[in-house]
Amino acid sequence: MHPLSVAKFGGTSVADYPAMQACAKIIIDDPNTKAVVLSASAGITNLLVALAQGCDTIERYALLKQIIDIEEKILSRLPNNQTVRAQVGEILQKIENLAEAASLACSPALTDELISQGEMISSLIFVHLLQEMGVNAVWVDVREIIATDDNFGKATPNDTQTKLNSDKLLKPLIQAGKLVVTQGFIGREPNGRTTTLGRGGSDYSAALLAEVLGAKDVLIWTDVAGIYTTDPRTVPLAQRIESMSFTEAAEMATFGAKVLHPATLRPAVRSNIPVYVGSSKSPKAGGTWVTQSPCHRPTFRAIALRRDQTLLTLSNLAKHSASLFFGQIFAILDKHKISVDTVSTSEISVALTLDYNTPLSAELLTELSQIACVKVSSGLSLIALVGNDLHHSPNLVQQLFSTVDKFNIRLINYGASSNNLCLLVQSDQAADIVRCLHKKLFEN
Repeated sequence: MHPLSVAKFGGTSVADYPAMQACAKIIIDDPNTKAVVLSASAGITNLLVALAQGCDTIERYALLKQIIDIEEKILSRLPNNQTVRAQVGEILQKIENLAEAASLACSPALTDELISQGEMISSLIFVHLLQEMGVNAVWVDVREIIATDDNFGKATPNDTQTKLNSDKLLKPLIQAGKLVVTQGFIGREPNGRTTTLGRGGSDYSAALLAEVLGAKDVLIWTDVAGIYTTDPRTVPLAQRIESMSFTEAAEMATFGAKVLHPATLRPAVRSNIPVYVGSSKSPKAGGTWVTQSPCHRPTFRAIALRRDQTLLTLSNLAKHSASLFFGQIFAILDKHKISVDTVSTSEISVALTLDYNTPLSAELLTELSQIACVKVSSGLSLIALVGNDLHHSPNLVQQLFSTVDKFNIRLINYGASSNNLCLLVQSDQAADIVRCLHKKLFEN
């Protein structure tokens, strides 16, 4: 096949009819785009998640009405919509049935089946829109392509089977001159049940398909024109980054930047496929290329902010050796599948930062309290300074501490990676610290 691009459009890019039209124009203007991955229209997935959690009849029908209203606003403007309206109607009925089942008994498998329906609807509508605009587009159920395990909610793709499925189903369509439109976020486990890939799943889907198709690049179309030195909503003078490395992008995403998720980059990294991030609302405004080897690797690349962090401080009660104490702590954390972000230790204590949605169950805290004095602190945010060879920057400490010396810094994590330095701070000071650091490192 000739070199091709895989394009992914996020929820805001397919939020309504004008947004979908803009995406269609991007595709028409780029003849290299041969496969398109769509998210659900903005707001739909959140509503489906609420239904999947189970709710009473009144709330259930209120949520269903919101979903119907969003889709109806798009369908009402779609020409010759009788066929696609019937298809969407069948899915909406399926959503209602699944939501009723969830109100009786929730399960991970049912949840994945329910929340996947938003992508099914948006992709059906988008194919019809493209066909009305004269594009030789075809709808493909991505579950026929992306094979996964049965870890519902965060399934892991089976790369070998996914490649076989692509060779059998996807490549012949593209070779025949079709534009393939499919769904992000979704897969299928060996017994035929629907799975979802977790956070960043649609980007991950696009990167996986790019890999199995041998694409030249992945184009991530979202609502921002690239990746910035920090969140422009916090710092209006944030600068767009023209190009950056996979490592830098993964560090940013890990520590709070919402443009890309680290899992998205795995297929791209291992197959060296460049990833472009641009705005579907302003496609000519430029964007950011994420590649294996960007031509410029500055010491300071960006500042990421992750809010709602929990600090877990554990002090050695029995005065055991540090190795035994730490071994016990991490064995308990592993048992409860607790993912730790940063770690700071002394001879008698360890401080751990956890993301806000990490469950600190009573059972976990009880087990920890049997060997340690446990203190849980909240209302914190993690600021990550992302760059290159930070451990070789002789004036790094001076630049950093002279800038934040008026703020209370709760924890510093530095040295484990040459690509980041992390500060744990009070959440009410986080934005001010980011602004001060950005002014010092990027605006002067």
